[in-house]
Amino acid sequence: MSPALDLALQFGDFPRASAHRKLLARARVKRWVAMALKQPGELSVRIVGTEEGQALNRQYRGKDYATNVLTFDYTREPVVAADLVLCGPVVEREAKEQGKSLEQHYAHLLVHGTLHAQGYDHEKGEREAMEMEAVEIFLLAALGYPNPY
Repeated sequence: MSPALDLALQFGDFPRASAHRKLLARARVKRWVAMALKQPGELSVRIVGTEEGQALNRQYRGKDYATNVLTFDYTREPVVAADLVLCGPVVEREAKEQGKSLEQHYAHLLVHGTLHAQGYDHEKGEREAMEMEAVEIFLLAALGYPNPY
């Protein structure tokens, strides 16, 4: 049984947003996020355009480009509270470049962001990166998706 999850799902305005909204049904997103949660969670998932994604990445990470997923984690105990912001156009571009379906890539990035919200950090070193990747591969396989790497 998965831990309790309170999920808010929001969509910004960007080209092809309606296709992303159709793909990202609330129940589907909740399933992906819940798979990666180890304890109860309160998460907001927001799918944004390039301009908003770039502004957030610049403001909070000092990097002046839109990235695929940003995780803003607020608490980890007793409830995981976080905002996950995914840049729809970047996710779509990467999926094409990597030969993945948009669904597969969103599943991966939502699992990835949810793990970050719980303290996983692939930027701390090779060991942490390998551990996080292994967990992602395991969880995505349990969801029926191939190895994202």
